Amino acid sequence: MTMNAALKHRIVRPFQNRVVNPLAKWAIEKGYAPASYALLETTGRKSGVARQTPVGNGLVGEQFWIVAEHGARAAYVRNIAADPRVRVRIRDGRRQVWRSGIATALPDDDPRERQRWLGESGPGRASNARAVRMFGSDLLTVRIDLDPQ
Repeated sequence: MTMNAALKHRIVRPFQNRVVNPLAKWAIEKGYAPASYALLETTGRKSGVARQTPVGNGLVGEQFWIVAEHGARAAYVRNIAADPRVRVRIRDGRRQVWRSGIATALPDDDPRERQRWLGESGPGRASNARAVRMFGSDLLTVRIDLDPQ
């Protein structure tokens, strides 16, 4: 990680954790957020408690894709490394549904190319990808293979 990336991480992460993520989580839970957002639920690697993080809605078929802004330093990525079983809360029409699956970090995947691909797969995803690139310090692709419904 370059010095600029480390500085960006030190500045952006507290703002996201204390301001952006709580507001986004509330909006998703209440149904106010656009369908281009979702909630990722992991199990805390130390606490064992369910942790929910707002992410871009990367549902494509039976897979859910995330480009983690802070790579392996993101708390939810570290939680996934300890326990890859996750859930995502996505909008299905007017209602929201939980889907379970197994998450895998893909360090060899090109996260910028993945964002371009995701940006073409649904409304609002391109703007989410721009925000992730702007605020991200070390992009990392995560794929969730969803359980059959």
